[in-house]
Amino acid sequence: MSAQTHADGHLPHEPEKATLEGRNKILGFWLFLGAETVLFGTLFGAFLALRDQVLDGPTANHLFELKTVAIATALLLTSSLTSVFAVQALHQQKRKSIIGWLIVTVLLGAGFLGLEIEEFHTYVTEGHGFTTSAFSSSFYTLVGFHGAHVLFGILWITLIILQLVKKGLTVVTAPKVYVAGIYWHFIDVVWVFIFTVVYLMGKVV
Repeated sequence: MSAQTHADGHLPHEPEKATLEGRNKILGFWLFLGAETVLFGTLFGAFLALRDQVLDGPTANHLFELKTVAIATALLLTSSLTSVFAVQALHQQKRKSIIGWLIVTVLLGAGFLGLEIEEFHTYVTEGHGFTTSAFSSSFYTLVGFHGAHVLFGILWITLIILQLVKKGLTVVTAPKVYVAGIYWHFIDVVWVFIFTVVYLMGKVV
């Protein structure tokens, strides 16, 4: 039986690393995340430098509503857990479980993104537009850039789900599931920093 066909338990123990191509994909993706870390670090630095430059616009303490942000955070962190379950199912070679946990991850990510869009709409109606101040520009750039990463992740994982349905679990599709899990953890970790640096510090500092 070909190694690239779905074989219910007959794939290698870690199918995402079973081929050189799969291992190279994982290594290359870690290098990509290194570059992403530098980029986000730059955006965090710009935000910290400009966070007090509000001109006549609202301050972070006046603007932020932590209840909505906390709910969004809970959704995203829970999605990180479900992506772990998907990778565990990958190592157990349970295709249906992988698909199920990835669907839950996508739904939770979509819930997070919906709350973020609602949050942005509320801020704009309160006079906090992108060009209101240096603070608002740096805020929307940082948080919006992260939101774009969440949207990309949702679309990417959805495509992987469709591939799993069509092609099954193989040494070709397995690395895609694994790498998508790494990516999802990355954007979750970035959000923890955003929640702390942007929202919590905005309310108390």
